[in-house]
Amino acid sequence: MKTKKACKYSAKPSEEQQSALAIQFGHARFVYNAALAARKAAYKETGKGISYNDTAQMLYCWKRTEPLSWLKQADSQVLQQALKDLDRAYKNFFRMQAEGTLPKGNGKPRKDGMPKGYPTYKSKFEEQSIRYPQRFEIKGNHIYLPKVGWLQVIFHRPLEGKAKNVTVSRTKTGKYFVSIQCEVEPPEPNPPGGMVGIDLGLTHFAILSNGEKIDHPQYLRKTERQLKRAQRVLSRRKKGSAGREKARKRVALLHEKIANQRADFLHKLSCRIASEFGHIKIENLNVAGMLRNHSLAKSISDSGWGEFGRQLGYKSEWRGGVTEKIDRFYPSSKTCSICGLVNQDLELHHRFWTCTGCGTEHDRDVNAAVNIECFDTQGAWGINAGGENGSPVSNNDRQSLRNRKEAQVFRLG
Repeated sequence: MKTKKACKYSAKPSEEQQSALAIQFGHARFVYNAALAARKAAYKETGKGISYNDTAQMLYCWKRTEPLSWLKQADSQVLQQALKDLDRAYKNFFRMQAEGTLPKGNGKPRKDGMPKGYPTYKSKFEEQSIRYPQRFEIKGNHIYLPKVGWLQVIFHRPLEGKAKNVTVSRTKTGKYFVSIQCEVEPPEPNPPGGMVGIDLGLTHFAILSNGEKIDHPQYLRKTERQLKRAQRVLSRRKKGSAGREKARKRVALLHEKIANQRADFLHKLSCRIASEFGHIKIENLNVAGMLRNHSLAKSISDSGWGEFGRQLGYKSEWRGGVTEKIDRFYPSSKTCSICGLVNQDLELHHRFWTCTGCGTEHDRDVNAAVNIECFDTQGAWGINAGGENGSPVSNNDRQSLRNRKEAQVFRLG
């Protein structure tokens, strides 16, 4: 079964091509916002929503009326893809609403009165993107885009498979990128050997069950002083002035640098772990809930735990391995990895503790990683009728797990 894989490349458009892309970005954004306003108005008047086909028919009429005839300057499929993006945003909203996974309404409510997670209008000050599903062509280090021309692209890695669509994006700092999604044949399963448990933390970014501790890079913390200074300068600039635009770009460059550093770290680390281990077990953390702790929110946001787990999942799958998420309610730090005793008195500031059952002295994080690796998901957790994780079920084969844990502790020395 074929799978889809996307590669992102840097693009170098000329001044004329930048103007042509600005037209595509602006027209696609206008169509998206106009269709969103129409869908909201239709629901307010009739109590029923309208579909993608209805908005596509509206786009057909818009392009043939005098006030909006300028929409013909943009590629027709680019505008249609904007409507499809809006329809996908609505489907995601209704899916999260049915699953009960909509973002919590903590903090300031939305100005339009809609719940969080509902599609929002696009702004010209945010990152811009358009998608070409067809009629593009790749030759050498150039790619042809309708109504833009032959765009120069830096192919730092070869394309794999057959190209299916092209997404062009422009960052807040004015950099252009091209993402090409290809359909590829999955490689022959050849998973690496070994199993590893990963405990995520703030003192160290990740602790592996083999004893390895990976330091936290803390890119946001390291750039925080420069960021504060740049934001202070931006707040003092007059709106609409050239100085404000320069200050805004400075702030955007710092945020972009932090995001790129974090992405580089996560990609390299996840690639290395997925290449070394065929079976990976990691905590399923409630990151959204943890962010409500204002004392730790900045450090948690700087970590990128959710993105790290996502990258481990698909990179392990590419190599024929498997990534397993352990239930967030499993007391991995409090459970002795030798005898299984749960230390109910363990607090967050206790980095080392001694088990009262067997007398083993534990490093809190390494012990948690060993427990995560030895955690048996099959039969270890009950499943409710609704499909949610229930309370833990006692494991009668404690001796077999204990032998595995003793082997882990012996390996740690």
